[in-house]
Amino acid sequence: MKPISIKNNQSIPRSSIPEFSYEAFFALNTGLVAEKPEIHCVNYFGIPETDGIQLICCMADDLEQVILISSCKIQPDRILPSFSAKLFCFEKFEREIHENFGVKYSDHPWLKPVRYPIDRADQTQQIANYPFYSIDSEELHEVGVGPIHAGVIEPGHFRFICNGEQILHLEIQLGYQHRGIEKLMVQNRELSRLVTLAESIAGDTVIGHTTAFAQIWESLCGFKTTREIDFSRTMALELERIAIHTGDLSALCTDIAYQLGSSVFGRLRTPIINFMQEWGGNRLSKGFIRPGQNRFRFTPELAARLREVLDAFTPDFLEMNKELFSLPSALSRFERTGVVSTEDASAIGAVGMAARTSGVPRDIRTTHPHSLYPELRHEIKVKRHGDVYSRVQMRKNEVIQSIGYLKSMAANLPTEEPIPTLSAPGEGLFALSLVEGWRGEICHCAVTGSKGELVHYKVKDPSFHNWLALALAVRNNEISDFPICNKSFNLSYCGHDL
Repeated sequence: MKPISIKNNQSIPRSSIPEFSYEAFFALNTGLVAEKPEIHCVNYFGIPETDGIQLICCMADDLEQVILISSCKIQPDRILPSFSAKLFCFEKFEREIHENFGVKYSDHPWLKPVRYPIDRADQTQQIANYPFYSIDSEELHEVGVGPIHAGVIEPGHFRFICNGEQILHLEIQLGYQHRGIEKLMVQNRELSRLVTLAESIAGDTVIGHTTAFAQIWESLCGFKTTREIDFSRTMALELERIAIHTGDLSALCTDIAYQLGSSVFGRLRTPIINFMQEWGGNRLSKGFIRPGQNRFRFTPELAARLREVLDAFTPDFLEMNKELFSLPSALSRFERTGVVSTEDASAIGAVGMAARTSGVPRDIRTTHPHSLYPELRHEIKVKRHGDVYSRVQMRKNEVIQSIGYLKSMAANLPTEEPIPTLSAPGEGLFALSLVEGWRGEICHCAVTGSKGELVHYKVKDPSFHNWLALALAVRNNEISDFPICNKSFNLSYCGHDL
């Protein structure tokens, strides 16, 4: 028996997912990763049933451009050998399964709470009693940061173990703002409410998460998108990428006290998000994407306006980057700071920009493309050093790349065509959607019931993988370098906590 192979944004009958014994399930999925570096886990979760828990594992083969789906039925009181003891990239998935259902593992290396959902299996687990790792030593000290931060940063706690100024270990505790997004996706029946929830998963990735939801809903309904719909979503994803990367360059300059870079990059972000308001009525793209619709046509007038915006943006963006990368004081803070090795990035299952800056070529736009990305023939940008400097350079390179895509698309507008009617979702289906948001790989999974209603919805933001990369990056760095390490990843608290 083999796992079932599907394409990105494909729906299949849930009953067609092969069910293995746990021993075979374990050997299959750990073996896939161990044997083929092009395969990684995009989602692994449990679904409660009357007679136990169904585990579903989704493994993406980036070389073959397919996702391999397998399942296993277990009882929550059974003690299982953990995938994580063999391959650490599964550790957070298994921790979440343990937290949600009380599933026990005999050899999990780090079995701690992940999110503290209100319906967690063990109600004695309180966020105030998080079991931090500690070292008993008179020479070491601990530094706690958060969960409340200055400004409008979301809540999260960082616990450092230091030898003087040197960080030996960082543990990141999240789970402070659990909103129950996944439960609400199942409880609500109106499509308008579901898409609004999808827009709220992570406020800086509205297009990324809403595109994933729209694609999965259309897949469940058997809806085939038009070229106009694909055009708008592709363009909006790249505009969101430019806006956030540029804003992050401003923030990184702020963290090294480079006021000119902070001001210029901050100013350059504004016309990009303002263009989204001109196009769709909201600077952060709320209300822009809806399943089975293209609410805001991209007209020749908008194409001319976008070229004007990009023509003004590009020279200033390039000049400011030239200044930044020739400034010795900036380079001294960026270079060889916050390094994540290729081996570590691969071992923890890093995705998106965090993976690519450490030499792991992982990008859904190439490996599991959707919308117009097959036509764009996206080339994955890869850096090898895995430091802050690489992550800063990656932002610059991806912005330039995205500008090229936008200009090419604006010169070849799709013709208006009738949009098919969106039907109701099919019964008893499983669907999966992958999107490369600006932060990295977004994965949504959905299961429908006997009436086509959602009975399970699973969201994975790229931050779910990459917070551990930040914890590894700061080891042996000075604690004063933590802010630029943190900002060089710019991970999401709410995207993790859901």
